[in-house]
Amino acid sequence: MPELRKDPVVGRWVIISTERARRPSDVAGEPVRPVGDACVFCEGREAQTPPELLAGRPGGGPADGPGWTYRVVPNKFPALRIEGELEPEGEGVFDRMNGVGAHEVVIETPRHDGSLATLSPDAVTDVLVACRDRIADLKKDPRFEYILIFKNHGEAAGASLEHPHSQLIATPIIPVMVAEELAGAARYFELKERCVWCDIVRQESRARRRLVLEEDGFVALAPFAPRLPFETWILPARHRASFEDAGVEELRGLAGVLGEFLRRMNRVLRDPPYNFMLHTAPLREPPGDSFHWHLEVIPKLTRVAGFEWGSGFFINPVPPEDAAEALRAPAGPVP
Repeated sequence: MPELRKDPVVGRWVIISTERARRPSDVAGEPVRPVGDACVFCEGREAQTPPELLAGRPGGGPADGPGWTYRVVPNKFPALRIEGELEPEGEGVFDRMNGVGAHEVVIETPRHDGSLATLSPDAVTDVLVACRDRIADLKKDPRFEYILIFKNHGEAAGASLEHPHSQLIATPIIPVMVAEELAGAARYFELKERCVWCDIVRQESRARRRLVLEEDGFVALAPFAPRLPFETWILPARHRASFEDAGVEELRGLAGVLGEFLRRMNRVLRDPPYNFMLHTAPLREPPGDSFHWHLEVIPKLTRVAGFEWGSGFFINPVPPEDAAEALRAPAGPVP
């Protein structure tokens, strides 16, 4: 029989449709195939991107030239622009402001056929440290309230370029989905004087039904009420509110868990398109006791249709217990 499950953080209900349940292999999407003979993110084409903001150059060398292991550049077609002032104003019941923000691209490797699943743990650590450092730098700008790190892997997940990359967008307001998490976490903390994510980590680590992976100070788990098949959260096992406060060794642990999880996901689901989103505390007055930063990974396996858009319910055909079980087998060493 189908189940209605309630997310303990934001209070969102989802439908686990066991009537539609299929084997994990049946929801595997079309694999992402890297192609692109004239990719602007490939090594040797640095002049085709805006000037780099940050890069890893272990052998030295000038900026915006070859020899890099990762690069961070402004997005050539930004959703928000760094120039200008917000100038908020009202128009009757409506509010508006200038589209001020920052939009950057983290090019994760010079190899067009690479991925976070195939990079070495040290290389993934460098990418995560670069994201951390860009958040810390943009945090100095008083116009920005929030910074979202996200990845679109594959055309079906929204990627316009195949080369491995993530993105960063700084916004002058807190996104509504993060605001819902903040409000839900605050309500839980006021009631129980505990972080809801810490309680989830403790419970899932003991029960292990939805636990996927636990090592190096991080936990990967299938949430109790996942919106979509194989949705997985990766969280620090100890309470942490702000991603930018993480040390290099902490991020090395995250790199190992993230890479291992992606390899397992690729094995089970045949290299699917996916999105990930890093939810961290707001830049101003972060709620240190109630919020817990986390990475949400969502393979692109099903489509959101009219019922979901009209009702706010999500229908998930794969129970999280089944997804976690399928993902628990180790993936093996980096290829």
